[in-house]
Amino acid sequence: MNEPQLQPATGTPVIGGNTRAASWKVFYKKLSKNKAALAGALIVFIFVLLALLAPYIAPYEPNKMQIANKLQGPSAEHWLGTDDKGRDILSRILYGSRISLTVGILSTVLGAAIGIVLGIVSGYYGRWVDSLIMRICDVLLAFPGILLALAIVSVLGASTVNVIIAVAFFAIPTFARIVRGSTLAVKKLEYIDAIKAVGARDSRIIFRHILPNITSPIIVQATLYIASAIITAAALSFLGMGTQPPDPEWGTMLSQGRSYIRQAPHITLFPGLVILLVVVGFNLFGDGLRDALDPKTKK
Repeated sequence: MNEPQLQPATGTPVIGGNTRAASWKVFYKKLSKNKAALAGALIVFIFVLLALLAPYIAPYEPNKMQIANKLQGPSAEHWLGTDDKGRDILSRILYGSRISLTVGILSTVLGAAIGIVLGIVSGYYGRWVDSLIMRICDVLLAFPGILLALAIVSVLGASTVNVIIAVAFFAIPTFARIVRGSTLAVKKLEYIDAIKAVGARDSRIIFRHILPNITSPIIVQATLYIASAIITAAALSFLGMGTQPPDPEWGTMLSQGRSYIRQAPHITLFPGLVILLVVVGFNLFGDGLRDALDPKTKK
């Protein structure tokens, strides 16, 4: 006999695969009608593809210095110009996408994994466990994200790995609160009480019935948080607390080019535009996912 599951778009219990397939079909139909979401998905896809293909399509080595060609504007030889050390900006942006996207995605995955565990435990068991976890989350949320990340990196030291840890740390309370709320909603459903009545273990209920049915808000929040993580990582690198030179991280490129912003504005212009595009892409795609997964929107 098929065990009841929840529709990903509606959050109501269903039995069998046909209804679940129909609910996902509704989701894809909603998403495909959202032009902004599709544009965001296209932007994200392009930058992920560029990051993967960077070693093959970059015209120059990202750290190869040619002092004779320094501070050159865009040209046929260097499409986006060169920086103060004669390095090709296009090549550095392409390689920098590997660092920035890796930091954004890994920090989100790490923060989400810990936050999901804490949120489910808090929402499922409640009582003093819930109070303890939520009070810790309240304390963490009381600090602005960039200040908390700065404090963590200051203790651990400036490096890409430590930036990932710092950005992930701030993501934990956000995911924990979202997952807790979703867990409380699912736990109140009658079929969960029925499963408990037949003697199912807590681990089975959590991982087989609750977690698969609260993925929608997790996916939406993760997509939106990647954009925030990229901005935070770039800000830390801009302040000299993140990825260190000569690695071509976008925030580091902005920091190195600010001394030449009047003489050669292209050094900061293009990395800034790239950060803007990626962040807008993830936000548009995340908003589209939220609307498509919202059962209150019209089909």
